[in-house]
Amino acid sequence: MAIAETLKAFLDGHGVDYQVVTHAHTPSANRSAEAAHVPGDTLAKAVVLENGGQHLLAALPATRRLKLGRLHQALGEHVGLATEEEMERLFPDCERGAVPALGAAYGMETLLDDSLAAQDDVYIEGGDHESLIHLSGESFRHLLGQARHGDFSTHV
Repeated sequence: MAIAETLKAFLDGHGVDYQVVTHAHTPSANRSAEAAHVPGDTLAKAVVLENGGQHLLAALPATRRLKLGRLHQALGEHVGLATEEEMERLFPDCERGAVPALGAAYGMETLLDDSLAAQDDVYIEGGDHESLIHLSGESFRHLLGQARHGDFSTHV
């Protein structure tokens, strides 16, 4: 499988420079960072959340774990994790577990963890388990727009 068509159309439509970094098939974001020889702190993994029928995407480094309590506090509301069925419906052109950490490409808000916000380079899943998209940190933040952000993760 190649880069997800929805993601490619979004990136190309915004005219940002990006590179596709291919790697051996991996089961997780941490393993993708290892296989692609990129720092895990620069690989943004996506955690899809649900709040009263609305979906949000939290972007945090692959080396960190989402802390729902901190996220609830930062948002001032409670959210839950999306189900596998919701994920398949929301990201039909992505393999299970390879969701790009760029919610805007799929029509949803992205919440940005502070530990990712200052990175000079950012990598995101390409929609499969064999490619990453390399963006400048500036381009990544530009694509997120006025994303809400906060400290809602901890090191694994």
